[in-house]
Amino acid sequence: MMTVRLPSGSADNARTMSTTSARRLEVLTFLTVGGAGYVVDVVAFNLLRSQSVLAAHDPAMSKVLAVAVAMVVTYLGNRMLTWRDQPEPVDSRRQVALFVLFNVVGLGISVVLLLLTHDVLGLTSRLADNLSANVVGLGLGTAFRYWSYRRFVFAAPSRAGRHPAGRTRVPSTSALATRSSPTTAPDRFRRPCA
Repeated sequence: MMTVRLPSGSADNARTMSTTSARRLEVLTFLTVGGAGYVVDVVAFNLLRSQSVLAAHDPAMSKVLAVAVAMVVTYLGNRMLTWRDQPEPVDSRRQVALFVLFNVVGLGISVVLLLLTHDVLGLTSRLADNLSANVVGLGLGTAFRYWSYRRFVFAAPSRAGRHPAGRTRVPSTSALATRSSPTTAPDRFRRPCA
């Protein structure tokens, strides 16, 4: 029988590469879901603006409704695709509320940048408005959303059994059985054989 020895640290390198690949896939899926949400937002806005009921109203009403539809799409997409391996939330209302809150903050980042460049710096061209709101603002808002969703909305429980928001999770009976199993106890706690 032949034994292959890996160079020291190769297990750590493989784990790091695996983690890096998983993170890349997560970011790519997050961006894809966000892109789908953007398309839904634009299409829904234009469809709502073409409806006779909403055509007479301020376009902001159509935009708010379109963003609401897009938020449903991105929440479901992120829940079912980007972070599908995370356990179901203990409190789904809290998860949805955090998702909406962080979505609004991400939108606020884009709006603040637009106001800063347009009103404070006096860069009033259409190009300047689009660059500040739809390139820089959207990019920073997307980065914030990714961080906040990953950290707070779709976060996995920590090793200590505490949810990132501070709630204690109750360990499963199999986890309790594993912890009390004599085969997993450290040597200093094992009783000597007689």
